Amino acid sequence: MSGIRFATARALFETFPQSITKLAVAPTDESPVIFLKSLLAREKFEDAVTFCAYLLPRREAVWWACKSTRALPGAVPQDRPAALAAAEAWVREPDEQHREAALAVGAQGDVKEPMTWLALAAGWSSGSLSSNPKMPVPAPHYLTARAVRLAVLLSARSVQSPVRPAHLRSLVADGIQLAEAGLE
Repeated sequence: MSGIRFATARALFETFPQSITKLAVAPTDESPVIFLKSLLAREKFEDAVTFCAYLLPRREAVWWACKSTRALPGAVPQDRPAALAAAEAWVREPDEQHREAALAVGAQGDVKEPMTWLALAAGWSSGSLSSNPKMPVPAPHYLTARAVRLAVLLSARSVQSPVRPAHLRSLVADGIQLAEAGLE
């Protein structure tokens, strides 16, 4: 089943106006996949990662970020596997218990590390951002995409030129495939 939730790239921009500030390109009325492929053709790789993070439904986006991070040799540091495990556990079983566990792990992490953003992406997928049940703070709908974007871009920074463009192109191609096919 397709994970594409928008008829046009412009519809995504309208749904996530926060994403516009992160992209250096204007929206079009092309299908999201065509728009994404045009970003790749113009070598706007970071824009393509950003657009893909917002295009994918939350669960698929977190899975894509986990796979993207795992694709890098040495990307999962020995002292941070808990964040990746928490995010992957939420993808496998996207319930409140796993979401809260991912949020707790992410909240303890280093914001300079992609693993932290993986856990936060899952933790921010729904529910409350507050641990106080008497004062719930609903998670804004764009936070998962924002965290996914950071996780993928931070992990990709470890890839050196001239390999980095090809690596980002491959990650976005995986995102397109996931958008078209969905999970399971």
